[in-house]
Amino acid sequence: MDFITIITILTLIIMGLFHFYWAFGGKVGLDKALPSQDGKLLLKPSKSLTFLVGVILIFFSHIAYGLQFYDFTIKTNVNFYFYGGLFLSAIFTLRAIGEFNVVGFFKKIKNTEFAKYDTKYFSPLCLVLGIVFAILVYK
Repeated sequence: MDFITIITILTLIIMGLFHFYWAFGGKVGLDKALPSQDGKLLLKPSKSLTFLVGVILIFFSHIAYGLQFYDFTIKTNVNFYFYGGLFLSAIFTLRAIGEFNVVGFFKKIKNTEFAKYDTKYFSPLCLVLGIVFAILVYK
């Protein structure tokens, strides 16, 4: 399980770094990361919001680290990590399922560049992250 946790931590950090890159003006991959319809972006997040998402993703990696590697017999933060892990498991699983329009496995709009990447990469990754956090909470 240590290996899976380390991969999860690295994945979340890389996701956070991509958000930092986009927040500071990077363009590579941005067209595949934002949902669109009829050539128009459905989301136009600000640079500060994109940066905040990067910080949050890196913080999520800390929760994964804590769930796997902290010795909770001597720490008092058990509830923080337990409920944080449950929350992340739910959030990533719900993201994978989607909102039934442009995001997730059950989306209606399937012919955009984002939709193709979402089906192949983003939604499966979110489902795996949801499962990993559930396993980490209940290990």
